Amino acid sequence: MTDTRIPIYQPDLSGNEKAYVNECLDTSWISSRGRFVKEFEDRFAGFVGATHSASVCNGTVAMHLCLMALGIGPGDEVIVPTLTYVASVNAIAYTGATPVFVDSTRSTWQIDPDDVRRHVTPRTRAIMPVHLYGQACDMDALLAIANEHRLFVVEDCAEAIGTTYKGRHVGTFGDIAGFSFFGNKTVTTGEGGMVVSNDKTLIERARHLKGQGLAAHREYWHDVVGYNYRMTNIEAAIGLAQLERADEFIAAKRALAAQYVDQLAGLPVEFQGETADTEHSWWMFSILVERPDQRDALRAHLTQAGIETRPLFYPVHTMPMYAHNYRKHRVAEELAWRGINLPSWPGLQPEQVRRITSSIAAFYKTDGR
Repeated sequence: MTDTRIPIYQPDLSGNEKAYVNECLDTSWISSRGRFVKEFEDRFAGFVGATHSASVCNGTVAMHLCLMALGIGPGDEVIVPTLTYVASVNAIAYTGATPVFVDSTRSTWQIDPDDVRRHVTPRTRAIMPVHLYGQACDMDALLAIANEHRLFVVEDCAEAIGTTYKGRHVGTFGDIAGFSFFGNKTVTTGEGGMVVSNDKTLIERARHLKGQGLAAHREYWHDVVGYNYRMTNIEAAIGLAQLERADEFIAAKRALAAQYVDQLAGLPVEFQGETADTEHSWWMFSILVERPDQRDALRAHLTQAGIETRPLFYPVHTMPMYAHNYRKHRVAEELAWRGINLPSWPGLQPEQVRRITSSIAAFYKTDGR
């Protein structure tokens, strides 16, 4: 029987993925050496407009390396939005630094520059803007704060492949940035990530740390405590094939978002805003219901219709390991309790979109109260 369930995401692997992976198998270059690693790094740097890049085994370690390359550590504070995936904050904790949570803007759901300014202290070393769900943060405002207080800017671009701000790809504004290629990302390697920077020294430090701290000119000599954060040649082969079609995937996601907006018009739901001078890559298309008590009811209704959804990320400051200095972040909390991610893969067919939007309309007709 044909599976009629609509998943939240599924990757499109119909390009050169199989051919490139078979080359890895045929040549036996299956670990962290092989032609695809360097080629994928170079192509990805060119795609986002960065000068330097270093591939890694996932997006979380990409953010960890970004912070380590900058020397962030115990006693330092890093300002981060509470409305983000927990990995952003965990990467800060790994260094021994303290995450300082700030609220979001209501229209774009991104880090609020005014709240950032309120939380700068003498211990602040960096700001971590997270380009949530594919919309860009207000980088002009954040860079102005960073320049005023001599802070680093570490961009979390895990969800933002294809996102631009004033004509430039995100990840090229701050000192260093990290990307994710998990299986549900616009460009995937299964697992995997990338560190990018226009600062050669920072990338060299990231490369040094990701390869067990191996000294550059002495075989099997290690001069720092490093990590095994390397990407495999097989993963890079998949990534290169994916990158060849990245523009196609991004265009399909933008078209999908337009379909959702058109077909949900007139229903009591809201969408994430796309601000002027930005291009939203719509990694996830999300809606806000009118009231928090409707969210789980609508999700259950869609589950019954065979449609998978996710809640927006829970604000990290509400999680037990980060709630010891609990404060209210009202915008982030309101968004989180009301938000739902809808199926967002680029191959979603028009009839599937219609099924999703019709199911949402039916909920409001019968159960939405």
